[in-house]
Amino acid sequence: MAPLPCSKELLPIGFDRDPTGKERSPKVASHYLLERFREAGIHKGYIIIRDGKWDIPAYWGDGQRLDMDLAYVVIEGSSGPPDTIDRAYSFVKDKIVAFGFPDILFRPSDVFIKLLTQLDRRTTDVVLALFPAHDTKAMDMIDFDARLRVRSVHLKPRVTRLKYAWLCAVWTPVFTEFLHQFLRRVRKGQYAELIRNRRIDPQGDIPVGAVLGAAVRAKLKVEGVTFPTGRYIDIGTPQALSVAQRFVPY
Repeated sequence: MAPLPCSKELLPIGFDRDPTGKERSPKVASHYLLERFREAGIHKGYIIIRDGKWDIPAYWGDGQRLDMDLAYVVIEGSSGPPDTIDRAYSFVKDKIVAFGFPDILFRPSDVFIKLLTQLDRRTTDVVLALFPAHDTKAMDMIDFDARLRVRSVHLKPRVTRLKYAWLCAVWTPVFTEFLHQFLRRVRKGQYAELIRNRRIDPQGDIPVGAVLGAAVRAKLKVEGVTFPTGRYIDIGTPQALSVAQRFVPY
């Protein structure tokens, strides 16, 4: 996507209306994820950014425009999204966590409502939002049983009969602690096959799916909610960005 005049999370994608429904203003990519959080009753959010991405806190500030309380964790580098998430460990270790990628737009809009409902209704540690995958070789594919219990996670398989990939998730402190300890083991030299594996990730980052897969193998309770007619788009490529305007508003 380089060069860009701003962080891709602030790229204008569609328009927003004021409470009267009359005035329209540009709506940035990250707005959609934060909006989904807010619609699910989530009022507190942590945005983890690398040093230098100051345009994001400059734009969102304290979250007032979304009726949310936003805080920022600034990091210098990361071994991948799990490491990035773990930087907020001390703030969220005893909380229910809702997680999403700010550059992936998806619908329907009630995804987090349904995930949190299932987390509250059933005794489980993680609930994944499962969408039909556009390209199974580019996604973490999920194998689950008839009761939507996850049996395994397959990281960007070259060949698979699986249909559903995960896009976002909610989890309890049980998984937050598991992720924290997983990264401690990585730093001690375990899971070497995941580090700088460019087949899984072009930058060699450790994916969240690797931690989810390890959690399933460790017998944590991981379940899914399927969205058979759900749609998503990752704006991280010029090709996807060119069609994103047709994907929103929703």
